[in-house]
Amino acid sequence: MVEGNDWDDVAGLSAPARRALTNAGYTRLVELAGANEREIKQLHGMGPKTFEALRRRLAEQGLAFVAPA
Repeated sequence: MVEGNDWDDVAGLSAPARRALTNAGYTRLVELAGANEREIKQLHGMGPKTFEALRRRLAEQGLAFVAPA
């Protein structure tokens, strides 16, 4: 079974941000757990509101980005 992405489950995620995440190899929210916060913020379409929406959604699942060193 091929799984799709779950970006539709993240309210506030713009189409450019969805494409950027997918193009960077992230197709599921759980794949962002442990991802470098700085690298994710640098993706096209990843503004403060979009990043915060991802951060909140991760936190709801007990997950988080890795803070920049």
